[in-house]
Amino acid sequence: YLRREGLLEDDPGALVGTPKREQKIPAHLAVDEVVKLLEMPDVSTPLGRRDRAILELFYASGLRRSELAGLDLSDVNLKGRMVRVLGKGGKQRLVPFNTSTATALRAYLRDREAILAGAGAGLVRDEDPVFINYRGGRLTVRSIDRLVQRHMVSWSSRLGVSPHALRHSFATHLLQRGADLRAIQELLGHARLSTTQRYTHVN
Repeated sequence: YLRREGLLEDDPGALVGTPKREQKIPAHLAVDEVVKLLEMPDVSTPLGRRDRAILELFYASGLRRSELAGLDLSDVNLKGRMVRVLGKGGKQRLVPFNTSTATALRAYLRDREAILAGAGAGLVRDEDPVFINYRGGRLTVRSIDRLVQRHMVSWSSRLGVSPHALRHSFATHLLQRGADLRAIQELLGHARLSTTQRYTHVN
């Protein structure tokens, strides 16, 4: 105001430092919390086996929600324990997963056709989503979010735990076990190393 009125020549505001944005530490789970979460789905039911496979794959691969929701059967190589992912910017990457995830996926995939048959979904389709709902349709990102939160709140009062927290846990636990930061960057599909560092700076 004083500058505009011609009462001051210099701008004293130029000497004031800009406030720094608060860097929030990403939510992640401890190893024992992840183990508890993986044990929550009721694996005596087809949808419970599906949920277990989803949680196992999230933690074993560090996939984004959209990447997991977008998986088709042709993207999963159970024998080679690899999944082909279409990430941000249309970039493809191959991500390995462990034997317990392969076991959980095999158990669920045996149920998948039965779920489709029960839903009356035809077997001739343009796409073959890996993870489906009880009606035979592709699971949405929102449904996956709700699914993870439902299993989390059934044993913990922690808030803010989402599939993204499993991605953070994957990266953090890899770093804790001596994995190279650039290798983690490749697995997560990050364009910049600084993004990966933010994922793992809790260590």
